[in-house]
Amino acid sequence: MQNEVVSREEWLEARRALLAKEKGATKLRDSVNAARLALPWVKVDKDYVFETPEGRKSLADLFDGRSQLLIYHFMLGPDWDAGCTGCSFLSDHVDGALPHLNHHDVTWVAVSRAPLDKIAAYKQRMGWKFPWVSSFGSDFNFDYHVSFSPEDLAKDKVFYNFTPMQPADANDELPGLSAFYRNDKGEVFHTYSSYARGPEELIGTLMILDRAPKGRNEDSTMNFVRRHDEYEEAAKAPSCCH
Repeated sequence: MQNEVVSREEWLEARRALLAKEKGATKLRDSVNAARLALPWVKVDKDYVFETPEGRKSLADLFDGRSQLLIYHFMLGPDWDAGCTGCSFLSDHVDGALPHLNHHDVTWVAVSRAPLDKIAAYKQRMGWKFPWVSSFGSDFNFDYHVSFSPEDLAKDKVFYNFTPMQPADANDELPGLSAFYRNDKGEVFHTYSSYARGPEELIGTLMILDRAPKGRNEDSTMNFVRRHDEYEEAAKAPSCCH
């Protein structure tokens, strides 16, 4: 399939019309970001404990001396053989950002309910460096509505993305991103969470594809994505000389 082919002048007119929409989207994003920063906070009074390579740590410990913490709710359940493909796709974009985040007073940590040895094995397979801890045995994933027990999934509705949804549309693990702040007194506050396609802007590959001629070229959301060690070698483009 090929788009309409027009003169340079006609293309320029269409491109300027699109530019107006792009500028509108940028201004809307700025407005949304401002509203996000203005959200009220909730104090975290519950004690959560995580298993880490350095031993058991509290939620406050995960800040690693910084005042801001971003937790990616990575879908890797206790009985899963491998991490979620979509979560893996997003996580491929994290390591390069870590120095910039850390030097801007932000710590990034992935959290899954899988036991630590399973996390470590998958992390090694993927070649990632970012911190990744286990919430196995903790209420953390359940309290932040990214994990669901068999009893939860047997109910009429489960709560995900701030909305009741049909259990048939859910899973035992679902993705999300949560933000926390720690003040000078050591108090921790939950400031933000985002679920489903909410963290999509963190996936730079998608943002690049959106500017390619075929865009994301997908039949359903990210159906083309594989773990980065599972892609078959792409067929070479035919040479113009053959």
